[in-house]
Amino acid sequence: MVRVALTIAGSDSGGGAGIQADLKTFAAFGVFGTSVITALTAQNTLGVRAVEDVSPAFVRAQLDAIREDFAVATGKTGMLARASIIEVVAAHLRARRLRSLVVDPVMVAASGDVLLAPDAVTAMRELMLPLATVLTPNVREAEILAGTAIHDVASMRVAAQAILEMGPQAVLVKGGRLGGSSAIDVLCRRDTTREFSAERVPVARAHGTGCTLSAAIAAAMALGMPLEEAIGAAKHYVTGALASAERVGHGAIPLNHLIKPKGSTDTQ
Repeated sequence: MVRVALTIAGSDSGGGAGIQADLKTFAAFGVFGTSVITALTAQNTLGVRAVEDVSPAFVRAQLDAIREDFAVATGKTGMLARASIIEVVAAHLRARRLRSLVVDPVMVAASGDVLLAPDAVTAMRELMLPLATVLTPNVREAEILAGTAIHDVASMRVAAQAILEMGPQAVLVKGGRLGGSSAIDVLCRRDTTREFSAERVPVARAHGTGCTLSAAIAAAMALGMPLEEAIGAAKHYVTGALASAERVGHGAIPLNHLIKPKGSTDTQ
């Protein structure tokens, strides 16, 4: 049986992140990908030149079209752009629950720039977090949500626990920005805390790692993997996609989404 996953995110015309990275990741896992586009970007590996938001009404129309026709197993959200879009997406997902939902908050760019206005951050915290099977903030996003500084794995655990109290079933704080020889992510659930570690890949400036990780988790869960197994498969996939990445363009290096993920299938 074909498994179907849904990504709700922005479009990256350069193909390294956003909807494009999500769909390539779904395909790598053998999952049929569907999409709802929340924003259009004119960008390449050198940077973003322009952004145009999609109207909330059109976001709603896309959601309705997908859910009326496809048996979606799992979803993920990425760039939701502004509060009015977050409200539409959250209302739809409350009315038509998915079996599992990965929420990548996409609040802070790799440059450190905050991507969401204060009212959108509030909407993300109040409306999307309680819907998440797993929330996947990077260190800076976790700091904003938890209201606490993160400087090591111990403080990642503290932040993850604080965010867990806001309603998600699980929180995976991504520690790639902390440096060190290993990239360590911390998963916090109601009854357990676990670290996922991988050798750091020496890529000076990668593009699309967060989108790809959350999409890989969603794809793995669509195939029936439990959360922790899905995170392990996703982290293995991202590490391999980074290690085999080649320069495309003249700026940041996109991941190699064409590698074969562990636990994927060509027959699903």
